[in-house]
Amino acid sequence: MKTLRDVKVGETVTVVRLHGEGAVKRRIMDMGITKNTTVFVRKVAPLGDPIEVTVRNYELSLRKADAQMIEVEEA
Repeated sequence: MKTLRDVKVGETVTVVRLHGEGAVKRRIMDMGITKNTTVFVRKVAPLGDPIEVTVRNYELSLRKADAQMIEVEEA
């Protein structure tokens, strides 16, 4: 299982599944990250957290803990 946390800078992936439950899962979905959404990893902070991605034509920063809950596959 590959998660968004494992994706390298410059790669584009597709969301397969969201793990987690309750408020955390709802927050991720509210940010526009849902099943079959394309995500492009723009950059990673110097210490590795957060990760900046492009989703639905806008930039979004995610914590590593949140990125770990997003299962992805190669686009």
